[in-house]
Amino acid sequence: MTHSDSSSTASAFWITSPGQGFIRDASLAPPREGHVHIRTLYSAISRGTESLVYTGAVPASEHARMRAPFQEGDFSFPVKYGYINVGVVEQGPAELLNKHVFCLYPHQTHYVVPVDSVTALPDSLPAARAVLCANMETAVNALWDAAPAVGDRISVVGAGVVGCLVAWLASRIPGCDVELIDINASRQSVATRLGLNFRVPAEASDERDLVIHASASEAGLQSAMALAAKEATIVELSWYGDKRVSVALGGAFHSQRLTLKSSQVGSVPADHQARWHYARRLQLAMSLINDDQLDYLISGESHFRDLPAEYDAILSDSQNVLCHRIRYDDSVF
Repeated sequence: MTHSDSSSTASAFWITSPGQGFIRDASLAPPREGHVHIRTLYSAISRGTESLVYTGAVPASEHARMRAPFQEGDFSFPVKYGYINVGVVEQGPAELLNKHVFCLYPHQTHYVVPVDSVTALPDSLPAARAVLCANMETAVNALWDAAPAVGDRISVVGAGVVGCLVAWLASRIPGCDVELIDINASRQSVATRLGLNFRVPAEASDERDLVIHASASEAGLQSAMALAAKEATIVELSWYGDKRVSVALGGAFHSQRLTLKSSQVGSVPADHQARWHYARRLQLAMSLINDDQLDYLISGESHFRDLPAEYDAILSDSQNVLCHRIRYDDSVF
């Protein structure tokens, strides 16, 4: 193991009760063999999941299944939560020393984890964009579940980060007609920058072969179902926490023989499991975000020290926030 000077203390963001977050100190033991000490460069807020955690809306039945890999505490509070972290190795094996890495770790200035919990970034991938890795993994998994075909008419309802990434990937399938749909007309600008066709719901095309829903709203799911052609599949990416969602299964649902299917990034689809594991999927996600065009999905940035004051507003601003990045340069507390 190769060592360099590194901090033995850290600062971490904790949610201490619904709607309340604070920065707390943490002590770090020196990394033992097979571990690395990381200094965080960037983390990012996963608005959908983190808003449910922040408001206490994770149902008790899902507390175990929804744990993040390095979460501390639990969803009944206090909890240290998050899974988008990009840092630099300050202590560890020589082959990783000073390398930029991605890890499923919460918002924290430094941390020590097993070496197999980090993935080195390709040299050509900027650390500042690598915060999109987790979202791209979700988008990849969604398209594996959705199984689009050449020439499909595809609609993606919900122009958040995941919805944008799903539409961006699908638009690269030859012959596919892809529409990105959202009630927020201001999302047209990011769709245009990504080379995507944008529609508000009233202007969306119907008779779609595949519809992917990512708006996390009951109305969005109903709109998605209304766009589907006969025998089409609607893939549900949204997770609603403890919120009940009503779906009208009368009308054309049965006569059109529609399929409503869930997708969740925590499991690789069964038809891929023989060949794909999480590490290979993450490496694919990294290769896919190695495109300057995707910088348009990072809509804002805050400093870690300001996170307690700004976290609520970031989660609440559904109109303007896509991926909100947290930077850790010269952190002072």
